[in-house]
Parts: sequence; structure tokens; C-alpha cells
Amino acid sequence: MEKKLIVSPSPHIHGGDSTARLMRDVVIALVPAFVLSVIVYGLNSLVLTAVAVGSCVLFEYLIQRFLLKGPNTIGNWSAIVTGVLLAFNVPSTLPVWILILGSLFSIAVAKMSFGGLGRNLFNPAIAGRVFLLISFPAQMASYPVPEGVVDTTSGATPLAFVKEALKKGTSVSDLMPDLPSYGDMLLGFRAGSLGEIAAAALIVGFIYLLWRRVITWHIPVFIVGSMAVFAGILWLADPEQYMNPLFHVLAGGTLLGSIYMATDYVTSPMNVKGMIVYAVGIGVLTILIRVWGAYPEGLSFAILIMNSVVPLINKYMKPRRFGVPVTKAAAAK
Repeated sequence: MEKKLIVSPSPHIHGGDSTARLMRDVVIALVPAFVLSVIVYGLNSLVLTAVAVGSCVLFEYLIQRFLLKGPNTIGNWSAIVTGVLLAFNVPSTLPVWILILGSLFSIAVAKMSFGGLGRNLFNPAIAGRVFLLISFPAQMASYPVPEGVVDTTSGATPLAFVKEALKKGTSVSDLMPDLPSYGDMLLGFRAGSLGEIAAAALIVGFIYLLWRRVITWHIPVFIVGSMAVFAGILWLADPEQYMNPLFHVLAGGTLLGSIYMATDYVTSPMNVKGMIVYAVGIGVLTILIRVWGAYPEGLSFAILIMNSVVPLINKYMKPRRFGVPVTKAAAAK
């Protein structure tokens, strides 16, 4: 019985940071990307984010109040973070009722069915995004393309465009003129979901989270690094069939997922070695899915797969106890 209660060896240090404070910092870090999404996509971005946040908070309150009958948890801001991240993972043209269904799945199935914050196995926002992608593929694949500032037309994301073109036999050099420049991808003038369009804004939020010590650099850097290495090997092997590493880093939800969702405390490993294994797994799986899978974007699926492996990583990669490696013999003593 004692072994079942041990999550990690002592000593346990109390940092003095509340869950609400950490979650508020995540929301603050996402503000630059949110502002840019409103500038590029208009008021739809504001409406969808407000709907996602409101519905996530409401569903958590109702489930806590009438089903679990436990203490109210909406004050810890975790439902707000889930709502913002879910909104950031959908097109600005997504119907509101579909987003509400995604919020219900994120909170009711991916979070509260496991017992609430701290007990969920999968990241709720990513689970909600994958649910919507599978249930409403047409609506989730209809992304507006920025024209100027606010005016938009519907089109494919760079990842979807590349995947379809390569499938038809088009070479990389032939399709490059039709892709947005890396400058546009960095600043946000390309097709994509609310939160993935601007790499620069997401990086600003990343720096803020590092400064506030909400997250460490290990998971984001190793995800991006492993993606770049794997994509670079493929690109060097055949540059006419595979896109270069910089494209994979800037396209899709690479930065949004690696910085703000893969680093979730509950669903990521507890120590640095585990974080590295977890992050490299996400990076490799993402490129595998992007290149050979059915979907153009693979990061969400990769994170969910590695979320399921986290309990095993935590079991076999435990931190040192007072600087001494934790072995079976030491544990027996």
C-alpha cells in the first residue's frame, strides 16, 4: 500500500505558488497572440475565445456542483486556460455551437471524468481539439487566409497545402512560390487557427513564462529541436520530396503546442530526464504524422500519445533522493 502512495521521493519543497497564479500567468503569456488574432481575423477571434472560456467555466461549475458535489474549482483559472487554448486551436470561422461541444468534451470527458485538475491523463484542450477534428473535419479544415489586415477568405493552411501538393507529385521547389514567406509565417499573415498564426507572439509569451518560472525550457526546446533534426534528415535525403526544418517549426501548431500545451504540469513528466524523453517522442511522432499520416498536422495527436506514456516515464525516471540515485535496493532500505 505504501508504494502505491509514493509519487516521487522526498524531500518535497513547497514553492508558494498557487494554481490560480500559474494559470493567470499562462493567460497573460497568451495575450500577445490573442491581440494579433483579433487584428488579423477580426471580432470572430474575440467571440470564439469568450464562448470557449465561458462554456468551459460553466461546464466545470455544473459538473462540480451537481455530479461530483465537491468544492468549487473554477476559481483556479484552469478552466479559463482550457477555454483559451481550445479557442486558439480552431479556425476563426468555426460555428459557435461546435466550439461549445468541444468545450463540453474538454471539461466533461478529458478533465472532470478523471476527477478534475491534477488527475486528468490527457491535456483537456488538445483532447477537445482532436474530438472536433475527428467529428467535424470539414469545419475544422476551413481556415481563413489573411488579406491585408482583417479581410479574409477561406483556404488551406501551409501544412495542408504542402501535404496535398506532395501527394499529387509536385516537387518542393515547384510549390515554394505558392507558400507564404517565412517572414509572414513568423508575423502571422498566413492561414491557421487563432493561436498558431503568429510565431513571434507565441515566442514573446514563452519568454514571459520562463521569466515567471511557470515552465522550464526543456520540453519546448526538445520538441522543436527533435522536429528540426528529424525533418532535417529527411530534407537532406530528398529536398524535393520533404520540406526543410524551418518550415516545420513555423508552420502549424508547433510553437503553440510545444510551449503552452505539452508543458501542462499534470500531463507532462516530473523531472528533466523524463521531460526530454517525452519531448523527443512528441517531436518525432509529429514529423511522422505530418509526413506519412492522414492528417497534415500531427502535434496534437503526438502530445496525446505521449500524455498516455507519462505515467510510465514518471515510474522509471524518478528524481534523485538527496542526490542519491533511487534504485530498488535503496528503496527497499
